[in-house]
Amino acid sequence: MSGNGVYADLVDTKEEIRDFLTSRRARITPEQAGLVSFGSRRVPGLRREEVAVLAGVSVPYYARLERGDMSGVSQSVLEALARALELDDAERAHLFDLARAAQPTGARPRRRQVKQRVRPEVQWTLEAITGAAAFLGNARLDILAANELGRALFSELYVAPARPVNSARFVFLDPRAEAFYGDWERVAGECVAILRWAAGRDPYDRDLSDLVGELATHSEAFRIRWAAHDVRFHNTGVKRFHHPAVGELSLSYNRLDLPADHGLTIFTYAAEPGSRSEEALKLLGSWAATADLTESARATHQS
Repeated sequence: MSGNGVYADLVDTKEEIRDFLTSRRARITPEQAGLVSFGSRRVPGLRREEVAVLAGVSVPYYARLERGDMSGVSQSVLEALARALELDDAERAHLFDLARAAQPTGARPRRRQVKQRVRPEVQWTLEAITGAAAFLGNARLDILAANELGRALFSELYVAPARPVNSARFVFLDPRAEAFYGDWERVAGECVAILRWAAGRDPYDRDLSDLVGELATHSEAFRIRWAAHDVRFHNTGVKRFHHPAVGELSLSYNRLDLPADHGLTIFTYAAEPGSRSEEALKLLGSWAATADLTESARATHQS
């Protein structure tokens, strides 16, 4: 699959709506939805007629929506669809984003985002966070700035010369990623689901579509996951790392949005007090103080 093909998928909102709704109804059985199932089924999941019944709309109207024609669709219908398809919060938000992108507003050119600037005050805030790794990121999974412990934790990502450092590019294109992440399969799925969510919010982001095209061109693992149409928020959770300098780490991450910096988010990675991971994180801090991370830091600030 070429990068251009993936780009077409990214901005073809009608196709995206069709594939998203089809994939969501395919995962729900009639029994799960409280319906009585009659006869054999050629494909798994709910039929269009069953989704229409559950959402309280006519079958022709739902068929029109699933074809990607969401012009004039009301919020109440979208809410009913979200309930019928048992969407979680991230999937619901994605459906609303797709519906918004599908409204007739004239042709929208593919564009590059204005370069995201890291304010000095944000860098000061990152550096003021001690005892936890912290970095500033965006929806494309770029790491734009980090504190010393953050640069140390993700030192493997800084080995590649490309800037800004990009988590998805590392996960799918760097052979060291599977050893670095203790649960690579889950991390890989999360990366793609986050990029899918970002694409729904802004399908005309040229930098994002270029990234998706690059990953799809060079990684079958990415292509398979991209085709699943999964979306998710990246707010909080636990990640396991195998750091080459300190070994195993299990860290809780949390997302801190910056209202004054549109599209930018601080992520912190902290260890449970008294745990083996806390010891390893402290050791990582000592390693960072002696390791040559200067070039990594300089490259990040210049991105």
